[in-house]
Parts: sequence; C-alpha cells; structure tokens
Amino acid sequence: MARPEPGQIKLSPTGLRLAAFLLALSNFMVVLDITVANVSIPHIAGSLGVSLEQGTWVITSYAVAEAITVPLTGWIALRFGTVRTYIVCMAGFALFSALCGLSQSLTMIIICRIAQGMSGGLIMPLAQTLLLRIYPDEQRGKAMLLSAMTTMMGPALGPYIGGYISDTFSWHWIFLINIPIAIGVIAAALVLLAPAESERRIVPIDKIGLLLMVLWIGCLQFMLDIGRNHDWFEDPMIVALGVVALVGFIAFVIWELTEEHPIVDIRVFRHSGFTFGVLALALCFGGYFASTVVIPQWLQTTMGYPATLAGLITACTAIAALATSQLASRALKHFDPRLIVSVGVIWIGCMAMVRTNWTSSSDFWSLALPQIAQGLGMSFFMIPLATISIGSVPPEELASATGLQNFVRTVMIGVSSATALTIWGNTEREAHSELVSRLQPGPTIDRMRESGMSLEQATQMIAAMVEREAVTMALDYVFLITAVVFFIGAIVIWFSPRPKVSGLPPAVQ
Repeated sequence: MARPEPGQIKLSPTGLRLAAFLLALSNFMVVLDITVANVSIPHIAGSLGVSLEQGTWVITSYAVAEAITVPLTGWIALRFGTVRTYIVCMAGFALFSALCGLSQSLTMIIICRIAQGMSGGLIMPLAQTLLLRIYPDEQRGKAMLLSAMTTMMGPALGPYIGGYISDTFSWHWIFLINIPIAIGVIAAALVLLAPAESERRIVPIDKIGLLLMVLWIGCLQFMLDIGRNHDWFEDPMIVALGVVALVGFIAFVIWELTEEHPIVDIRVFRHSGFTFGVLALALCFGGYFASTVVIPQWLQTTMGYPATLAGLITACTAIAALATSQLASRALKHFDPRLIVSVGVIWIGCMAMVRTNWTSSSDFWSLALPQIAQGLGMSFFMIPLATISIGSVPPEELASATGLQNFVRTVMIGVSSATALTIWGNTEREAHSELVSRLQPGPTIDRMRESGMSLEQATQMIAAMVEREAVTMALDYVFLITAVVFFIGAIVIWFSPRPKVSGLPPAVQ
C-alpha cells in the first residue's frame, strides 16, 4: 500500500463520509448565497425602504468581494494553513451572515455582504482542496463528484430556496439559516480535519499585485453589475470602468508573471489541460448560469408564477443531475473524459434548443421537462471537466489552481448575467417594434368593444399581449445564444490533452 502523502490523512469510513458531507455542504452554502438573494431583493428593498435598483447592491457587494478573494486562495492557504484558513473563513461567514440578517439599513447590509463575500470566496476552493486531500487516490473521483455537484446545485436551487423563505417567513432568514450550518461545519472540521493541516510558509506580501487585482476585478464587477442600467458604453462612467479594468488586468498579468512571490500564481495556466479545461468551464458554466438568471425572472414577471414555483422549475436541472452523477463518475474509468464532456455539453446545448420553442402559453410540464432533461447531462459536463483541469496540475499548485478555477466560475456568473439580461432586453425591444409594425388591431378592438370593453381597456389588453409575446420571443433568442455557446464549449475541450489517468487527479500535498 502506498504511503500517505504529506498533508493527507486517513479517516475511518464513517469519518470520511462525515467530513466529505460537511465540506460539500459548506461549498453548497457559499455557492447558494450567490443567487439565494436574487428573488428576495423586492422583499429586502421594501423592508429597508430603498428602491429596487439600490437593493441590487446586496447582490453586487457580495459578488465583488467574492471575486476579489477567490484568486488569493493559494497565497493565503500557504501563509496561514489550509485547515486554519478554512475554519476562520467559516466563522467569518457565520458571523457576517448573522449581521446581514439583523441589518436594519442598506449601508449595514452592504458592508456585511462584502465581509460575507470575502469569507465565502475562500471557502469554495478550500473545501475543494480539502475534499481532494481526505480521499485516497483510488476514490478521488468521488471528491470531484461532490465538489462539482454542490457547485452546480447551488445557483440552481438558490432562487427556489430564496423565494420559499422570503414568501413563507422573512428575507432575514435567507442569511440567518447559514449560522447553524456553519457552526456544525466548524465543530466537525476541528475534530476531523486538524491532522490535514498543510505546512505553512511565510512569504512576502505582493502588495502591488494585490492592489492591481482589487482594482481591475472591482472595476470589472461593478461594470457588469450596473452597466445594463446605464446603457453600457453610452455612459462615460461605464467606459471609464471598462478602461481601468482592461489596463489594470494587463498590468496585473505582467506584474504577476515577473514577481518572485505573486499574490496569484497565474503561471498555473502553463498547463494546457488546465487552461483549456477552465476555458471550457467558463463557456459552459456561463451558458448554464444565463438560463438560471432569465428563467425565474420570466416566470415571475411574464407568466405570473410565484417565486417558489419559478425557483422549482429552475432547480429541476440540478435535481435531475443527481440521478446521473454516479453514472458520470463511473464513466470516467472507461472513456476519455474529453469525450464525456463533449457528449454532455452537446446534450445540454440540444436542450437549450428545445427551450427556444417555449411560448407564453406553455404549461408547467412543457417548461419543467426540458429542465429535467438538461439536468441528465450536467453531471457528464461538470465532473469530467473538473478532472481534466485540476488533474493537469501538480500537487504543489493545487490550491492556486482551485482558486483560479473558482475565480473564473465566479466572474462568469457576472459576465453571463449581464450579457443574458442585456441581450434579453435589447431583443425584447426589437421584437416589440416588429410585432407592433405588423399588428392590425382595428378589427380586434372592434370585437372587444362589442363584447363590452371600453377602447382604453381593449388597447391596454392588446399592449399587454404584445409585451408578453415580445418578452417570450427575446427569451427564446437568449436560449439560442446559450446553445451556440455550449456547442463551442464542446469543441474547446478537445484542445486539452487527454489526462494520463482518467478520473484521478494528481496527489494532493
């Protein structure tokens, strides 16, 4: 039997299952918080006495803070220790979740969401690293499975859970519910994971790299979050944010490549498997998340669905993915992971094409079945893709690689949301103009007036009908764009070399 590698621990079967469950739960909780507040913004804004646009800062503040801290995982884990950092971040996440739930003003909740995002941003890659560390080599596929499933289910279940809690209880509980979970995870980590602490090394702080990273990521995230409300590059402020983000990014890359102790080790992108795996992940996760943004909004604003039911339809994808997760994990032992990813992504793209036939008269099952069918292919996309990217990285670079992978996924949430909503809005206006130009409402209005309606009532009903159809047509166009993105992602993965050992990432130190 091979000797355990430095940083690895041997747990009993019960201890391994418990530790894996708690690590996966913490990852799920943090990913869930990205979207759980989306459908609760009307409740939060109304309770705090602010506008909906001001209320969206609850989402923006968390996203910006998380995006900035995720790439720092490698350096912080090396400086303070993986397990120690994980426990401190879980404690911080619990504390600031409590303060978010107790907030009585917009300023307070934004400050607390920033701190919550800074804590949560590190938990995702650290949980993934520790999952890989506690599993022996021959069972690392299970670690990939748990990490991929919780990452995929969080954004999908967020709208449902957030809608249910806000509709049934109060928006405060979407934050307060994190506290008992975090306390349980911390207690278990202190007992089970202490032997897995990594060796600490004191390295200089790359202050310039840190400042450049905060600058360009912050400007990019703010641009993505507020650009749609400011007509994008028609607004000088958005132009300024874009220019600063671009220049800051270029300066950041140059500096980090030449710095002896970089704050973010972007040299990990020299591994082609990691580079193309992350690129495919960015495309496919962006396409997937775009649908989780537009579907619940369309269902609530156009179809009249309550937040809970809209969230349920959105979550059907993640729920169905559970049915094929074990099958996808076993397939890695027999097939080229690149082939599995391509088949899974093409299937998801085909389901996006099916959704282009949604209409304003579609019933529940016409909406839910494509979501369920899409979920059957999600495991074949997420799990092998994690194997290809992380499996290409040597052990000493694992923390940096998982941090960068989670960073790309986090940024793609902002990019895909902004892009999807912009395309949806622009296409809706074009569709509305086209429908109006072809509309001949005279005879219809006459018949409606004969049935007892006034001219104003008839006109308003026709206008509402046109708006409903234009929004739905625009939604279908968004699905078409996401299908194209998926098909491109299915091609990109073939630029990655085949992993030497299917399904097993390298040993973790």
